[in-house]
Amino acid sequence: MLISKEAFLQMFPTKTHLMIFLVYMLMFVAQGLLVTASRHGSSVYQYNYTTVVMLTETLKLILSSSVYLREHSLKSLLDAIVRYKWLLVLYLTPGPLYCMYNNLAFVNLASFDPTTYFMLLQLRLLICGVVYQILFKRQLSSKQWLSLVLLTAGCMLKGLDIESPNKIPDSTSATPETTNSMWSYAVPVCFMLIQILCSSVAGVYNEFLIKGEGADVHIMIQNVFMYLDSILCNAILLGLKGEFLSAFTPEAVGSIMQGLVLLIIVNNAILGIITSLFLKNLNSVIKSFAAALELVLTAILSVPILGIPIHFWTVTALVVICSAVVLYSNNPVKELKTEKSSPEIAEVKVVT
Repeated sequence: MLISKEAFLQMFPTKTHLMIFLVYMLMFVAQGLLVTASRHGSSVYQYNYTTVVMLTETLKLILSSSVYLREHSLKSLLDAIVRYKWLLVLYLTPGPLYCMYNNLAFVNLASFDPTTYFMLLQLRLLICGVVYQILFKRQLSSKQWLSLVLLTAGCMLKGLDIESPNKIPDSTSATPETTNSMWSYAVPVCFMLIQILCSSVAGVYNEFLIKGEGADVHIMIQNVFMYLDSILCNAILLGLKGEFLSAFTPEAVGSIMQGLVLLIIVNNAILGIITSLFLKNLNSVIKSFAAALELVLTAILSVPILGIPIHFWTVTALVVICSAVVLYSNNPVKELKTEKSSPEIAEVKVVT
């Protein structure tokens, strides 16, 4: 076997861990495809995506509260919010970052096809590794770093597709037309870099709160704090864009009440819950490798669903990515242990 049984069990000690990994990966791929398809071939969205993000966060809040109330009373929920209000303040750090990340996902998926988008998003792997070491004060091994570098290189090979519609022009042979084209890529690339930073910092910091500062707090209570802060941030963003009132007119609401847009909201809401369970049971580095496998699935599914072909360099990149995954799988990052980790994971298993 390419992946030893011992290494596999270290990454996924129970079937629940493996199920969380697979569901997270599949739903993440679906999100990118759904967002792209919701434009119906246009270069712009026919709906306010910030409103969609805000409604998604509201649904996440409802789902998290409902899951908690399955085994606890409403009074217990309210008491927990008051008792751990300091954690609500701490979530003001990842909350705005996730707000920016979710909004930029729509912006960037309008500039890049899903495969290219996920390829560029993999640049967060190295950033994730560095932030992970700083917050958790644990050094990644040389093999782990090699797998991260190899994975990043494999993702970047996707950019060598000559026939790719999103390939950035060669600056050495720039003409006025290509210069303008290159400039038109500068803003999307900057937006991608901002999204990557938001993803890397927010993901690891969120894990730090779940397993560290908030280790004694039920995971769904932490979700409530996260989504309350995120809803607030999206409301502020709508205000800054001057769209707070227009975003909730009958016409605006009607544009959201479409099949694909509703699927985006529901899929992303469930994905948010799965992500918290992922970070609770696994870790941010494994999450990064899930993202790499998402790139593979996106490339494959984009052919029949969106009509985007797979080229030579795409196949080459997929081979390199799979090699990196095998290398990492045999040298996974060990879990951060806390005194309350076992009972909390048991609670999570009931939810799933």
